[in-house]
Amino acid sequence: MNGRVDGVLVIDKPAGPTSHDVVAVARRALREKRVGHTGTLDPLATGVLPLVLGRATRLATFLSATEKEYEADVRLGASTATYDAADRLAHGGLPPAAPDVTREQIERALVQYRGEFDQTPPPFSAKKIAGVPAYQLARKDAPAALKAVRVTVHALEILALDDGLLRLRMRTSAGFYVRSLAHDLGAQLGCGAHLEGLRRTRAGSFGLDAAVPLDELAERPETAAAKRIPLERLAPELPAVVLNERGSRRASHGNPLALNDLAQMGSGPVFDARPLDWGQAPFRVRLFDAGGRLIGIAEAGADRVLRPSIVLV
Repeated sequence: MNGRVDGVLVIDKPAGPTSHDVVAVARRALREKRVGHTGTLDPLATGVLPLVLGRATRLATFLSATEKEYEADVRLGASTATYDAADRLAHGGLPPAAPDVTREQIERALVQYRGEFDQTPPPFSAKKIAGVPAYQLARKDAPAALKAVRVTVHALEILALDDGLLRLRMRTSAGFYVRSLAHDLGAQLGCGAHLEGLRRTRAGSFGLDAAVPLDELAERPETAAAKRIPLERLAPELPAVVLNERGSRRASHGNPLALNDLAQMGSGPVFDARPLDWGQAPFRVRLFDAGGRLIGIAEAGADRVLRPSIVLV
């Protein structure tokens, strides 16, 4: 491909490759070195994997801190060291016998996994302990004292229970481990459980409706790239402001912006620009120049000053 590729390309990841593998495919196909993702999916998992391209890589951390939606298959009847069924499925092993657990018992157990609570990440995870990824320690059977992390589950419901396979739908905060939920639920029910399948259906504002199959990216990169979400359409949940010429120059150097750095409302291609509600400060805003180019993201303070935190130019 020729030309700059900036924005987000949402991939529908298949089971098998790692998130890093998907990034590698994108770098080769798009001939763009600056490619990252906004939230790891395990090899077993499928679904929404947003890739940040070009200048959008500067937004990766910001875009990662968003809610996620999943549909998960939890196998009741046995726990595993990895909290998932990857090893069993790779070797064609049969699932454990279905335990004598009712839907009503599961419903009662799920109550404590709604709202805010502390969750311990799986031992086989990328969480670092003294600078070492936990999975490296786990592979050596070394002690891995992982700290619990505060997470939030905004919604959690049972979709089906059939012969020991429990299907759940959930909407969670960033940093939530569905594998840990499966393992902890099995321990609470007294039968053991592990994650057998996982599909992420949404990450922030990115859903399956905008996703491109990985094989399309590899085989028809120009067609896939045409479906990317441009910088100007990212983070639509944030209010937008348009800067005048002076403000655009200041923002491009990361300098604070005052009210006289903003353009008059209604000037230029003003997307969803609107008066800011300073009473809600602090909050984030998107910064646009008069030509409709996204310059960056700023923090709006109660002092009515915008302080750029991410600059894209």
